[in-house]
Formats: sequence, structure tokens, C-alpha cells
Amino acid sequence: MFEELKPTIKILLRFIVMYLSLLGLYQLYLDSQVGLDGFSRLIAEQCTALQNVFGYPSELYSNPKYPDTVWFLVNGISHLRMIERCNAVSIMILYVAFVFAFYRGYKTFIFALVTLLFLHIINVFRILMLNIIYSISNEYGEIAHDYMFPAIIYGSIVLFWLIWLKFFVIKKKNEA
Repeated sequence: MFEELKPTIKILLRFIVMYLSLLGLYQLYLDSQVGLDGFSRLIAEQCTALQNVFGYPSELYSNPKYPDTVWFLVNGISHLRMIERCNAVSIMILYVAFVFAFYRGYKTFIFALVTLLFLHIINVFRILMLNIIYSISNEYGEIAHDYMFPAIIYGSIVLFWLIWLKFFVIKKKNEA
């Protein structure tokens, strides 16, 4: 009976070890930061630069009372703030742990890196679009923030997981 469960146990152990390791490293990174972490600030700066390119004059501002936050000023009005949770790193950690649970050699690293880059781009555009929606039509901002854009980021992760499983993990009978 144990032999039948061995592959499943290996996948679960790889997932747990990878997830806890990455989560621990990320927590060490956060603990070493003062104020808003550098990666979150980078994302906020990327969003602001793109908003300016798309014709929505934007800038970031900080308030010393809230050192772990930066606010977006779009068209002279502040609707949103950037906090650590907006950077999507915690769900990216979960995503990478899942991909590495089904380790397939060097393909795993390449796939994870390429899709993490796509997830980062999706997240930047998610935040950018939230800023634009709030600046154009504030009444739709909460719906977009709470439902539409989480569906986009989580949907992207599920799509990438399915691609990983379908094209790299599950072997067709004639390939095996």
C-alpha cells in the first residue's frame, strides 16, 4: 500500500518544503525592510510610470504616519494606496511551490521564471487599471478591487498551473 502512495507523498512533501522555505525567506526579507518593502515600492513606481504614459498624470506620495504604505495620486486625487499585500508575492510563492511539487528538471525553473514574469506584469496592470477605474468612475472601484481583479490574478495562476500540468507533467500514454 505504501508503494502506491509514494509518488503522492513525494509531491506533497516537495510542495510543503518549497512553500515553507519560500515563505520563510520572504518573511526574512520583509523583516529586513523599513517601511514599505522595496519590491512593493518598485511595483508602485512601475504603475505610476505606466499611468503617466497612458495619460493619467500620477505620482506617489508617502505619509510619515504610515511608513508601510505609499499612496497613488492620479489626476491630483488619491484613491488607492500600495501596501505589501498588493505585490502578489504570497500567491506567487504558493504558485511556485505547486509548480515545483511536480518537478520536471530544468523545465521547471524556466517555466516558473517565465510565468512569474507574466504574473508580475499582470499584477502591475491590475493595480494600474484599479487606479484608472477609481480615477474615472469611483463607484465601480470597490467591485473591481474586490471581485474583478482578484479573479484576474487568481485566474491567471490557475491557468498557468493547468498549462504546467497539461503540457509538462501529465504524459500521454504513447509518450511514456
